[in-house]
Amino acid sequence: MSIGFGIFLFAVGAILAFAVNVTLEWIALSTVGYILMVAGVVMVVIGGVLMARKRSSVTTHRTVIDPASGEQVSRRESVASDPVDDRI
Repeated sequence: MSIGFGIFLFAVGAILAFAVNVTLEWIALSTVGYILMVAGVVMVVIGGVLMARKRSSVTTHRTVIDPASGEQVSRRESVASDPVDDRI
């Protein structure tokens, strides 16, 4: 979602910076366009970094041994990864 929004911001910024020929006294639309283009590039980079990082979780379950009763030790460990990483 952040990549799409970043592309949208970049496109709107490019339209304001290069295609609109309106002069307003209280705001410079070309400057706003450049700011939106930079914000769009930042959003695309952040979205790409968040999609590329590996997401995984490790769950470990241990049972403590009581020395007096001599109970058996049980250990269970599972690793779950993000399904998005499996498609790449």
